[in-house]
Amino acid sequence: MSKYKHRVIESLLIKKLQSKGAVLIEGPKWCGKTTTAQEFAASSVLLAKPEVKENFRNLIEMDSEVALDGKAPMLIDEWQTIPKLWDAVRYVVDSRHMMGQFILTGSAVPNQEGEKEIQHSGVGRFAWLTMRPMSLFESGDTIPSVSIAQLFEAPTSIKGHNDLKIADIAFLICRGGWPMAIDLPRDIALEQAFDYYDAVTKEDITRVDGVKRTSTRVQRLMRSYARHQGSQVAISAIKDDIKTNDAENIDDGTINSYINALRKIFVIEDMPAWNPNLRSKTAIRTADTRYFVDPSIATAALGLGPEDLLNDLNTMGLMFESLCVRDLRIFAESINGNVFHYRDKNGLECDAVIHLRNGKYGLIEIKLGGETLINAGADTLNRLAEKIDTDKMGEPSFKMILTAVGEHPYRRSSDGIYVVPIGCLMP
Repeated sequence: MSKYKHRVIESLLIKKLQSKGAVLIEGPKWCGKTTTAQEFAASSVLLAKPEVKENFRNLIEMDSEVALDGKAPMLIDEWQTIPKLWDAVRYVVDSRHMMGQFILTGSAVPNQEGEKEIQHSGVGRFAWLTMRPMSLFESGDTIPSVSIAQLFEAPTSIKGHNDLKIADIAFLICRGGWPMAIDLPRDIALEQAFDYYDAVTKEDITRVDGVKRTSTRVQRLMRSYARHQGSQVAISAIKDDIKTNDAENIDDGTINSYINALRKIFVIEDMPAWNPNLRSKTAIRTADTRYFVDPSIATAALGLGPEDLLNDLNTMGLMFESLCVRDLRIFAESINGNVFHYRDKNGLECDAVIHLRNGKYGLIEIKLGGETLINAGADTLNRLAEKIDTDKMGEPSFKMILTAVGEHPYRRSSDGIYVVPIGCLMP
């Protein structure tokens, strides 16, 4: 039995099933979509099984209402392999006039041929959810005490205890949030990310749209992406990285096609830029920040293990940032928020901004820990806060430095900034 009790997405799924006829859960392979959906489904069709897929495809073409007559909510796993399902589900939702009829799961978006078979966007009938590999809170690796939701209420004090040491963090970065890895022995758990990386580069990258792509070139691209985690590096720089060991000519269009393919199978999840109202005219950089959906993909692409990270704290800092971004995205969605990145022309940069639907926002810097780095993070947060036009946006609800290590979370008396080890953070 795994240590974790539930996934954060479960409460969101319950709400979506109450508000829409069908819910689509998207995310990378192995992140637990099917397992989670099965907990809420009353019937299911698993299209990953070839014989089930072929029979169901024929049934959809002959009589879609009979095919979709399972007990609700009816789970259809890997729906994108039969794109005609989309319009069939939409029709049944319309005809029944009931909520919570279907749960669709998918680890890829339909290819171009499949998109042509879809006639309707699904607006008003479908709700969308993104599922990611597990946060440290979900995998049971933390002692949760500081809630992101509560930070938006600006508590005067916070408390808790963190047991995670720097070596633990290095291991958790490389293990990743893959559910199947959680209860395995450490050395076996570390292999899961490498197996995922192999599957992506050797098979999934081609299956997504039927375009044959060279495995070694995909590997070079993913290594370059891993080296540039947390940056706004241009496509041209990634191309130059690849060309160093690539005998064939390669252009920006080819690089973009590879990156788009990785997005379609939810391997890459870049972070959009935040564009606040500022007191003065300052040009804000609008390029997305490069991230994989899980930090273990980056370490696998670079062939790194926990000891490698401990021997190179600069690289570990970048990978830790990726881990924190994964967890922040999961937590933010549970409170109707999104995570952004800020950078302006003067080089002022904030690692993460959680912006809620109601307009509230929190500013976050991510640091491994230690007084010097914490003070540097506090300086960044305070400088950014001073730039924001609070007459138009209001004050930030909170400013936080998210750290890898530290025994306890606390609130700085000098500026009210929260310092929270990742091992204490919860939704």
